[in-house]
Amino acid sequence: MIGNEWDSVLEDEFQKQYFLKIMDFIDKEYETKTIYPPYGEIFNAFRLTSLQNVKVVILGQDPYHEEGQAHGLAFSTPEGRPIPRSLKNIFKEINAEYGYAIPESGCLEDWAKQGVFLLNTVLTVEEGNANSHSKCGWQTFTDNVIRILNQQPQPMVFMLWGKQAEKKKELLKNPNHLVLITSHPSPFSARRGFLGSNHFKLANEFLKKNNIEEIDWSLEK
Repeated sequence: MIGNEWDSVLEDEFQKQYFLKIMDFIDKEYETKTIYPPYGEIFNAFRLTSLQNVKVVILGQDPYHEEGQAHGLAFSTPEGRPIPRSLKNIFKEINAEYGYAIPESGCLEDWAKQGVFLLNTVLTVEEGNANSHSKCGWQTFTDNVIRILNQQPQPMVFMLWGKQAEKKKELLKNPNHLVLITSHPSPFSARRGFLGSNHFKLANEFLKKNNIEEIDWSLEK
């Protein structure tokens, strides 16, 4: 299904009744409605960041629900699409921390390939209807994925932005990991803690301290 070690790690999960129900539900949704991301991109975060390569986990909520914006990575948009406001604030914070130029593209695939696991807690959404798939079972699946990440011995950084993401803190008990919590980068809450949080530098300092290659947060190559 995915094409890397996540397939074997999640093999049992994919056979559980609740997961089969999710897939039955979304198969019907894709047949009868406009659903994002495109069907083949639902598991892009897993495809681009294998378990052994995860260094940083950034949790989103559900995918962007407008045409052409979602491609299976939290906060990311495909090349050539307008940059959503939350992502603009993420770039603004990185600019404040590192001085990197604000990118013209919102595609975060480069981060994913470096080990930033961009996981939405809900993996699909109906067009124009935010949170429309939030009750279909995806959160059971992604909570179990977070538990698997928590169990890994290699140190990781978890960035929990906003109240929904902060709830996942209870799943993260492994002292090997660093958990960073602040407000969501949306225009409504970014100034309540996200802007000025220094999360990207703190993540890299933690990785360096643990002899793990740091993330290059610059997207202007």
